[in-house]
Amino acid sequence: MNLSQIELLRILQETNFSLSLAAEKMNIVQSAVSRQLQLFETEIGSPLFERKGKKIIAMNSLGLRIMEEVNAINQAKTNIQTLASDYLDSEHGVLHIATTHTQAKYFLPKPILRFREKYPGVRIYMDEASPEQLINKLHTHKADIAICTEKVADDTYLMVKPCYEWYHVAVVLKGHPLAEGEISLDRLASFPILTYSFGFTGRSNIEMAFKNSVSELDIILSAADTDVIKSYVRLGLGVGIIAGMAYDEKIDTDFVARDLSHLIPSSRTKIAYLKNNYLPLYGQHFIDELIFAAEEMRF
Repeated sequence: MNLSQIELLRILQETNFSLSLAAEKMNIVQSAVSRQLQLFETEIGSPLFERKGKKIIAMNSLGLRIMEEVNAINQAKTNIQTLASDYLDSEHGVLHIATTHTQAKYFLPKPILRFREKYPGVRIYMDEASPEQLINKLHTHKADIAICTEKVADDTYLMVKPCYEWYHVAVVLKGHPLAEGEISLDRLASFPILTYSFGFTGRSNIEMAFKNSVSELDIILSAADTDVIKSYVRLGLGVGIIAGMAYDEKIDTDFVARDLSHLIPSSRTKIAYLKNNYLPLYGQHFIDELIFAAEEMRF
C-alpha cells in the first residue's frame, strides 16, 4: 500500500463512495480509482466495501476499522504541515472559528479585538452554525476551534475546556405583568414563551427546569438568533427567555429583564478542538484570550 491509496480511501468516504468524484478530486481517471482499490483489497486480503453490482454502497466492518487508521494518518499529515508552518512563521496564518450567533455577537468581539492587536497577521474566519454542525466542522477540519454551550462535551474525540458560566433572563416589554412581582415557574408558564431552538444556547437547561414542574411552557416561537427572539417580544407576542449576556440595558431600553437564575440551571459555554489536532501558537493564544475574557466577566 502507499499514501496515495490511503488518501483515496479518505476521499472516497468523503464523497459518499462516488468513484467519479473521487477521481476528479485526485486528478485521475475513474478506472484508475477502481484499479487502486482492487490492488489495496488484494494486498489486505479481504474486501473493504459492500457493493451492489459495481457500485460501492458502504464500507464493511473491516473497512470502517481501517478508516480509523486512515483518519489518524491524515490527521498526522495535517499536523506535520501545521507544525512546519508554525515553526517557520508563528505570526501569520488562518484561524477558523465555529460558533453560534449568541457567542459571536455577545462574547467574542472583545477577545477577538485583543487577539487581533497581538496577531495582526492572522486572518479569522468565523462560521455560525448549530452545535451539531460545529462538531462536524471540527472533525472535517473546516474549523480549528468551536465555542458553544451545547453538545461538545459529549464527544470523546474533542478536548473541551470550560469557558464561562451564565444564566437566562426573561425579557418583557415595560408594563407587562411579568415586569413586576415574584417570578415562579408557574407564573412564567402562564404566558406565551419565545426562546431558543433545541440544541441552542442552553435550551436543554430550560427544558430541565420544567421537567419536574406541574406547569408546561407554551413555546410559541423558537429561534437560534437572540435578536429574532427580541424582535418578536417587541411585537408583543410573549415573554422572551434569552441568555443574560444578550440583554443590554443601554440598547434594550424598552425591555425589563428578570433574572431566572433561581429557576433555570446555569449554562456553561465551552471551548472545543480535536484532541489530536495540532493548534498553532496563535490558536493557543486565542484560547488564552477567551479564558481571560471569561474571567473578566466574573467581576
